[in-house]
Amino acid sequence: MDPNQALAAEANRTRWLILALLFVCRTGLGFQFQTLGSVSDLLIAQLRFSQTEIGTLIGFFMLPGLLLAIPAGYMGRFLPDRALGAIGLLALGAGGVLASVADGFGQLAAGRVASGAGYVISTIYLTKMVADWFAGKELATAMGILVMSWPFGIAMGQIGHVWIAASFGWRAAFMVAAVYCVTGAAAVFVLYRPPAYARKSPIAGPMGLPRSELVLTLLAATVWGLFNAGYIVYLSFAPRVLMAGGYGASRAAAVISIASWVMIFSGAICGQIADRTGKRDQILYACTTAAVLSLLLLKLTSLAVALSLLFGLIGVAPAGVIMALTGEAMAPQRRAFGMGVFFSFFFLLATIAPPIAGWLFDRSGDTYWPIMFSALLFAASAMANWVFRITKRRFAAA
Repeated sequence: MDPNQALAAEANRTRWLILALLFVCRTGLGFQFQTLGSVSDLLIAQLRFSQTEIGTLIGFFMLPGLLLAIPAGYMGRFLPDRALGAIGLLALGAGGVLASVADGFGQLAAGRVASGAGYVISTIYLTKMVADWFAGKELATAMGILVMSWPFGIAMGQIGHVWIAASFGWRAAFMVAAVYCVTGAAAVFVLYRPPAYARKSPIAGPMGLPRSELVLTLLAATVWGLFNAGYIVYLSFAPRVLMAGGYGASRAAAVISIASWVMIFSGAICGQIADRTGKRDQILYACTTAAVLSLLLLKLTSLAVALSLLFGLIGVAPAGVIMALTGEAMAPQRRAFGMGVFFSFFFLLATIAPPIAGWLFDRSGDTYWPIMFSALLFAASAMANWVFRITKRRFAAA
């Protein structure tokens, strides 16, 4: 092997090791997010919260993104990615500590908002790190792997937090997640390094996006936001559908968590198929159709395991395909600021969905109404992708 080939092979190994590091650290985002959903029954019993309040607290995790995402993208002009990624994970941990000592809605809300602020910063920069290392080559595969850290963390929480809360109380679940996030912050700060081309570039990049990139970025954020909103509503309310059908709380959580566990593998495989075939749109439309069907049929609780498998193996598999839209929407030199715009609009959609689902539950008294709402969100995500493609073709023609 000549020196150039050896360097290329070493760079290839390095980027996959970097991806593994970021996957493990980003798992903390889902692990911290799931705390509230996993202990919600205890909060209702002990603090007398309503379903609307639970949905609102779930949504508060996404709330800071409405105001913080664009300023967080701007921060990339002054601080390196590893520092910002570590700051985000530290804030996630701090929010968990605050929630663990709460004794009412206000303190829990403050803890969720603090964690949400950390989620905004870490999401932007952990995603940017992967885009920097994989831009132009296997991006859908890499994004597919990275975003699976979110359901992996959630699946850990669906099982682990329920057990921790039952054994040690609901406060312990928040504290354990906080420790994980702080450990991840240290790992990112100490172990991450940017690719060579990024080290040679100045930290500060251009501000703003051209009109075409702004429109495409907002459309890509709509696809991602609707997709995630549907998934969040599913995670939060699907166990209640099974419990209404006779399942115990632990069994219902375990069955619904199947989707998150298998999604970890299906997301990476889906991204690789999309990279190799180039049929990203067709894959997305087929998968979202499967998601809608599995949700609409969930009331047949005897089929819950099969439907959870369908949802995880196919329905939510195109997460990396959707995230790869960011590579099409914005230029590399505007990526930090563009990611801020992307996640700002994404958080708007992800924040309002859980309270709407909780309101539907409270108004109807039927656990199935939030699931129908989730199905609608997945269908709308596919429609938004179709609009993205039409708009991109028009910009290209112009």
